[in-house]
Amino acid sequence: MPTVRLGEDDRVEMRHNKTLVFLTMGLGLASIALVLLLVLSNFSEDFSPWSSKATDKNNIISETSDSNEKQEIAKPATPQPTPAPPQFVDAVWLGVGDIMSHSPQLPGSYNATEKKYNFDPFFEEVKPILKQGDWVMANLETPIAGKEYGYTGYPSFNAPLELAEALKNAGFNLFSTANNHSLDKGEKGLLRTLEHLKGLELQAVGTASSQEEADALIISEKNGIKMGLLSYTYGTNGIPIPEGKPYLVNLIDEEKIKKDITRLKEGGADLVTVALHFGAEYQTTPNEEQKQLARALVAAGADIIAGSHPHVLQPYEVIETLDAKGNKKSALIIYSMGNFISNQRGGSKDYGVIFKVNIRKNVTEGTINLTEVEAIPTWVHRYKPDKSYRYRILPIEETLAEANDKLLRASDYETMKKDFEMLKTRLDSMK
Repeated sequence: MPTVRLGEDDRVEMRHNKTLVFLTMGLGLASIALVLLLVLSNFSEDFSPWSSKATDKNNIISETSDSNEKQEIAKPATPQPTPAPPQFVDAVWLGVGDIMSHSPQLPGSYNATEKKYNFDPFFEEVKPILKQGDWVMANLETPIAGKEYGYTGYPSFNAPLELAEALKNAGFNLFSTANNHSLDKGEKGLLRTLEHLKGLELQAVGTASSQEEADALIISEKNGIKMGLLSYTYGTNGIPIPEGKPYLVNLIDEEKIKKDITRLKEGGADLVTVALHFGAEYQTTPNEEQKQLARALVAAGADIIAGSHPHVLQPYEVIETLDAKGNKKSALIIYSMGNFISNQRGGSKDYGVIFKVNIRKNVTEGTINLTEVEAIPTWVHRYKPDKSYRYRILPIEETLAEANDKLLRASDYETMKKDFEMLKTRLDSMK
């Protein structure tokens, strides 16, 4: 192979090129080292516990946290106000059955010296119970027309004014006067009865002296609770109501009663009591017509149905229903309260009952409920110390418990004890 010889100039140029390569490589390495040095320096500064940057960052976090805590202390959460407890008021409704005035009840109550009657002894033993009521209501099943009409018993009644006085003395303040004996002494007898009751400041419901009076809302307020009152009868023993004067006696008309309930509620009544003179005499259970009507009226807004006419006790029932606003409430249906005072005997016709109902109003919410219903059976004790009968209404359970009534015989106690269980069973049979 031929040998190539280089000249002096060629050797000089090669040495020069090698030098340039070495210088370039050196500068490159130096640049890399410088970059690494700067990177390492920054890393060490950021993460060193003694670096000013780390201290500043920690200070920022701490200051922010302290600031938030100060804001929380300066602006505490607004507490929700505690709702005021609901306010309640209570009142008591007492209801009894038929106030009758049979002829044998009169002689023993007459004082020949004073020439007047005194019926206070009838009610003496139940007076403490009656005085517990705010509204104390009875079915007045006799006109009180005055002496000029004659004092008569069955079948066309008329009682002395002193009977109304004794009822007031006992604690009664409301009377259902719509019944089958309302017109026993005709239109004038009915009007005189109303006059006598008004004279004693006793409220009659169910009969009226004019259309205006019949249309007026009867609302009685006790303890801040307003009770609306209505009364109706199935008829008047075939005695026609005078033509053009339907207002004299309220007859049962389901649709009219429903409208009357609505009028009372719209007129401000918190609850409505409806007295119904209905059913079949001497039947101890309500018939389907009674149940249908009473339940329909409860559905229409009635709160208490006070039944009379059968002259014997019938069961009662408490119905859970809703008021106009959809709130739950209780309603009471009493199908018959029997005879409270009469001369009728046998077949449990000498027994009655006092219904005691506690009514509670939630003033805060404007709702009404019947919180307690108590049935207190009674017995008409008839005895004959001389030629005339005397009468007393006795609360059976209390009389049995005390067992110290000097006017009662052992046989009276035995009869009451036996019949008391029968009456409780009957009253509770629809609960």
